[in-house]
Amino acid sequence: MSFPVLPTRKGPMTALGVVFRPQLPPERLRAVARLADEAGLEELWLWEDCFLEGGVSTAAAALAWTERVRIGIGLLPVPLRNVAVTAMEAATLERLFPGRAVLTVGHGVQDRMEQVGARADSPLGLLGEHLDALRALRALLHGERVGARGRYVRLDDVALDWPAGRPVDVLAGGTGPRTLRPRGEKADGTLLTAATSVDGVRRARRLAEEGRRAAGRGGHHRIVVHLLAATGAGADARLRAELAAEGVASVPDVGVAGDAAAVAAAVRRLAEAGADTVVLQPTVDEPGPEGFVRFAAEEVRPLVP
Repeated sequence: MSFPVLPTRKGPMTALGVVFRPQLPPERLRAVARLADEAGLEELWLWEDCFLEGGVSTAAAALAWTERVRIGIGLLPVPLRNVAVTAMEAATLERLFPGRAVLTVGHGVQDRMEQVGARADSPLGLLGEHLDALRALRALLHGERVGARGRYVRLDDVALDWPAGRPVDVLAGGTGPRTLRPRGEKADGTLLTAATSVDGVRRARRLAEEGRRAAGRGGHHRIVVHLLAATGAGADARLRAELAAEGVASVPDVGVAGDAAAVAAAVRRLAEAGADTVVLQPTVDEPGPEGFVRFAAEEVRPLVP
């Protein structure tokens, strides 16, 4: 796999990003991506969500349309993808756009995996084997040949003709303790959904670090968290409706509605709990995606360290 080398955290530096939701038609992506790039946001995140938009195709297009913003994919469901194909895609993106593509893997929504005939008997086992293979593929990216033989993932003397030729980081999605601790053991970072509270971020940081220490791994484990945010007319109502639809209306410290000061305060709380990157996620009925990007870059970003 090929991902940008993520810097070790040296202080209260928080990267800020925005989600381009796949409920928007893909032809809207170009304007949003260019605006995020020009406005100075650090990251723009895309979703590979059944059955809306493909993650790698939209990421490649967004990278080609922009110059500096990092493009994240959250996340690629591993039951749908052979690990060697994922590595080929990532290495290609890295060679074309060095240090700008951030890919995340996860076990996906199991009902949807069953819809397409890709549901695994053990989703955690599949993801664990996939992460092991991705770790091995770091060597492959430098031109080495790699083998892996597990229940779900098998590689027999695999090598890339066009390796990335640089160290890579692998992020993984996760929520519960059975998934968060292995993220620290096997992945270089964790992506948390917008249903994650401040306490949830703190807990994810602790569990990931426990897993990292147990595996004897050094370095920094990156925590990326989405924050559901609404601003402008009807912001409170739009936020409440989406939280209710997601079944997290009663969870404290999830989502924020208000002006730039209110959103920035929520970002800072997540950062203080252990998040390295906070990605603002507009509501599904956000009336102006481009305006939301401007709001994040021009009004919220100056208020976040």
